[in-house]
Amino acid sequence: MDQEIKHHRKPGALAACAVATVLLLSACTSPQKAPATADVAVSRNAVENAVSAGAAELAPEEINAARDKMMRANQALAARDYKLARELAIQAQADAKLAQSKAVSTKASAASNQLNEDLRVLREEVDRANSSAPSGQQ
Repeated sequence: MDQEIKHHRKPGALAACAVATVLLLSACTSPQKAPATADVAVSRNAVENAVSAGAAELAPEEINAARDKMMRANQALAARDYKLARELAIQAQADAKLAQSKAVSTKASAASNQLNEDLRVLREEVDRANSSAPSGQQ
């Protein structure tokens, strides 16, 4: 009778093992979905921020690379390839940040150049005013 009971437990143990394996496999894939989805959302925001900073005009190659990777990340997410989606989203974020930095840097350089030009003109006006003033009033 003991052999009969042991024999009946084996199929149940196999079924339990199969269920545990399925649960383990499903647990391995679902935790990847949330980080991938979050990374894709963050990359979307990074691209939007870069565009707002003027990257479309001032860093077109970088922003286009970011947009392309973001689009591919969305496609990978839809295909449930969460690892690829996450990798592409992280790369899109980096490209978008580079585009934003390049745009901000270009704007800062232009502002600096304009300030230097304004200072040069102001100095010329001061020099001209000093040179035309009578020598006793300098």
